[in-house]
Amino acid sequence: MSFLSKLKEKFTKKEDKAVYLSGFQKSRQTFGDQLNQMKYTFHGVDDDFLEQLTIILLESDVGIETADEICERLRKKCEEYPSVTFHWAMNFLIEIMKQIYEEVPDAPIVYNENGPTVILLEGVNGSGKTTSAAKLAHMYKFYDKRVVFVAADTFRAGAIEQLAKWGERLNVPCIKGRENGDPSAAIVDGCRFAKEKGADIVLCDTAGRLQNKSMLMNELSKMNRVAAKEIEGAPHNTWLVLDATTGQNGLSQAEVFAQSTKLTGIILTKMDGTAKGGIVLAIKNKLHVPVYFIGLGEQPQDLRPFDLDSYLYSISEGLEYGE
Repeated sequence: MSFLSKLKEKFTKKEDKAVYLSGFQKSRQTFGDQLNQMKYTFHGVDDDFLEQLTIILLESDVGIETADEICERLRKKCEEYPSVTFHWAMNFLIEIMKQIYEEVPDAPIVYNENGPTVILLEGVNGSGKTTSAAKLAHMYKFYDKRVVFVAADTFRAGAIEQLAKWGERLNVPCIKGRENGDPSAAIVDGCRFAKEKGADIVLCDTAGRLQNKSMLMNELSKMNRVAAKEIEGAPHNTWLVLDATTGQNGLSQAEVFAQSTKLTGIILTKMDGTAKGGIVLAIKNKLHVPVYFIGLGEQPQDLRPFDLDSYLYSISEGLEYGE
C-alpha cells in the first residue's frame, strides 16, 4: 500500500476529519490542487519539475530553506529508481514532508502533578492570543479541569476587559492586571489564587511587544521568575500564538520570541483563513518547536490539537488518484 493510501486510511478514521478538510481548504487549493495540475506535464523528477515544485512550496509558505531541503531529498529518493511515475513522486513528496516534521520529536505538553499547571501565552497584538486563551479554557473545561485566567497583557488597550468578558461567558475566574502596570504582578496574583482555589490550569495572557527586544526579554524573564517562585516548575508551558495568515512574518516573530524565552509550543490561529498552510513545516524545521494547536474556525471547538497525518492529508487530498 502506498504512503498516500495509508494516510487516507488513517484520516478516514479521525473524528475531526471534516473540521480539518474545511479548515485547510484554502491551503489545499494552493498546494494539493496545484500539484495535481503538474501530472499533465510530468516527464519525471527533473530540474523543470523541481523548479515548479519549489514555486508551489514557496507559495504555500514552506520557506526557501525547507523547500530546498524537500526538493533535494525528493531528487535523491527518485534517483534510486530507473523511472518514477507522478503517482509515486507525490507519495515520496508527502512522505518526505512527514519525515522533516518528525526529525525532531515533539515534546509532550507538561502537566503539573502537584498543583496548578501554568501556561504562558505569548504573541504580538492581533495574533489571537486572548481568543486562544478562551478556546483553550473551553477545551480544558470539557475535560473537567478547573481553569483560571490571568489577564497579564497590561499594555494593549482593552485586553484585560476582553479576557474578563470571556471569563464571564465561560464561568472562568479572571485575575486582572492593572492597565499599564507590571504584568508580573498579575502572574503572582493569579498563581496564588489558583493555589488557594485548587485550580488545575492557569492560562496567562501576556503582553508581546517586539518594538524593543530587550524590553520583551526582560518582561518575559521576570514573568518566568515570579511564576516559578509561586508554583514549582512554573511556567510549565510557554506557547507562542501566531496568526497563520502572516506567513513568513509569523516565522520571524517566532524567532524573536524564541531568542527571548524558552518556547515549548506553538498555537497557529486563523489557519482556515490562509492558503499558506506550509508555515507549519517551516516553523518546525527551523525552530524545532512543536505546533500543538491550530485554529480551523471561529467556534471554540475549532481550536484543534495538531495532528500531522490529518494536516498532510488535508493539504494534499486527491493526490492518491494521480497516476
